[in-house]
Amino acid sequence: MAPDIAASQPIGLQRSPACEPRQQHNPTNQALGLRIMKLTLAENFRAVFYAPLYALKALNLAAREGVDIEWLAPGAPGGAIDDVKRGTIDLTWGGPMRVMKDHDSTPADGASLVCFGAVVARDPFYLVGKPEPASFELSALARLRLGVVSEAPTPWLCLQADLQDAGTDPAAMIAANRVTTGLTMQEQLQALRDGELDVGQFFEPYVSQALAEGAGRLLYAACERGPTIYTTFICSRDGLARHRDAFAGLTRALQSAQDWMAANEPVELARIAAPFFPDVPAALLRASIERYYRDQVWASHPDISKAGFDRLSHSLHAGGFTASRIAYAPCVHSFGETGSV
Repeated sequence: MAPDIAASQPIGLQRSPACEPRQQHNPTNQALGLRIMKLTLAENFRAVFYAPLYALKALNLAAREGVDIEWLAPGAPGGAIDDVKRGTIDLTWGGPMRVMKDHDSTPADGASLVCFGAVVARDPFYLVGKPEPASFELSALARLRLGVVSEAPTPWLCLQADLQDAGTDPAAMIAANRVTTGLTMQEQLQALRDGELDVGQFFEPYVSQALAEGAGRLLYAACERGPTIYTTFICSRDGLARHRDAFAGLTRALQSAQDWMAANEPVELARIAAPFFPDVPAALLRASIERYYRDQVWASHPDISKAGFDRLSHSLHAGGFTASRIAYAPCVHSFGETGSV
């Protein structure tokens, strides 16, 4: 049985800056007389599906592009967005749903949010539960007790759109008390063990933990729906104007991280990411990263897919999170191939 890693904060939502690898100062660019561009970057909450960003940090890839990053400690999901809009920090990473909500609910101005640099290109959440996987269909959830992610809104919004596409009404499921919305993923896993839920919604490493200990079977991988842009860098329009060159350099660093991942096996990314997850056993972290590699959850290049953006926009609108379908062009900035300005 896999160890139960319940802690003061759930797996994947840890705040352990003291355990992180220190980013080494690289004097090369300064010695060559090249301009050093400084940025303050607020990490989003700690999660395995952000592993490409931890590789970018651990491999010191931004410094090679002349970008000196002050990495601010992770906080609550989306907790840095107001600081980005105010300009007190330069950028963060997270779900473009926050950019879409900003465009849907506030007038366009210099504080309006913009996203760039695709990191997670497909939905990294899964359904794990008791039914037999070979005969499972999403429509079966209408008759089952389903737990959904409470830590952030996007997973349940995207699953609601999938259910609608499968001909199942999420509102009817909620009215019939088939959906439990208030549990953390750690609590969902315990509810599965105790027989209080039939199906839970998880990201890694909860998925691999549940499967290893026999708490449930893998029923649905949300990445199967196709491109759904899930994680990018987020800045303001004013911030983009101030830091265009630095953001372009960061985009090149992201491409370097993606190239490194393509050239290396999952075990290497697990090794690089391990210091960011001191409470996750090595075998569990490796299994989690192997699953994300296998399911092609991570973007292979920084360009944000319009199809992936449009699918997320559809899901947010279908779930009532936005009043309209949000358009791609006002929300997305591209630096072109390899981050050229």
